Amino acid sequence: PAPIAKDEPRARAGIAPQWLSKALRASGLDGAALTDLAGRATLDLRVNTLISDRATVLATLPEAEATPHAPDGIRLPTGTNVEALPLFNEGALEVQDEGSQIVGLAMQAKPGERIVDLCAGAGGKTLALAATMKNEGVILACDTDRNRLSRLAPRATRAGATIVESRLLNPTREIEALSEWAGRADGVLVDAPCSGTGTWRRNPEARWRLTPDRVSRLQSTQQQVLSVAATLVKPGGALVYIVCSLLDPEGTDQVTWFLNAHPGWTTEPLTLPAGAKHGHGVRLEPGRDGTDGFFVARLRAAC
Repeated sequence: PAPIAKDEPRARAGIAPQWLSKALRASGLDGAALTDLAGRATLDLRVNTLISDRATVLATLPEAEATPHAPDGIRLPTGTNVEALPLFNEGALEVQDEGSQIVGLAMQAKPGERIVDLCAGAGGKTLALAATMKNEGVILACDTDRNRLSRLAPRATRAGATIVESRLLNPTREIEALSEWAGRADGVLVDAPCSGTGTWRRNPEARWRLTPDRVSRLQSTQQQVLSVAATLVKPGGALVYIVCSLLDPEGTDQVTWFLNAHPGWTTEPLTLPAGAKHGHGVRLEPGRDGTDGFFVARLRAAC
């Protein structure tokens, strides 16, 4: 950055840059909700039901408590060395924020289905889907980031998730790489790249690095990924769109764009353990729900 000039005015104090605070207010967050975005995050984990169940884990870990909303979630004291826990090394536990667990439920995956996790990253939601599907069916986990995707295989082995396949994608050539899946997926999960405004509790510095241009480029990426996802869903299948952002241009506005660009698709109402209806979907907020911030919507392809 350029040196500070002697006559340079001091910026006003705030939770985020003024342009970003204004954008969040325009997306329906009041002053208290903005402040809560920078609160302290909890240490949440998901019980892997392929190996154990929440009652057993809670009985084994007296310091743990059940999360208030996610059915398989537990909460440990901040600072707990999770990787030293025998249950973790046995594959019974995965670190995953309660909000992330909840929005993943929107996929409503069933045993025997064919599911694509299009932006799988290191596979947190992929592994949750495998447990929901009871290791029956197929999950194709994809990403364009080799380093992140490479962490999925050892995690899947530890979790006993045998139905997971992974595929590294070349950006802008995803449709070509996924041609055999065109129109065949029962469901596609799009946990899209986003500004991360819902995760400031874990990444507080991110709010000062974000720029309007960065948000605009992310919106273009989100639309491109959604268009790829639409080609994979079979007639009557489902597409779930998730962002860990509370900005409407990345959330409900993108669903509006998708519906206009893809005639015949419709949104479906969601009933989740936490969150409130917001636009075309449901939004989770740190202050109200005690989770990271998310927007999630479920769409249905025409039959």
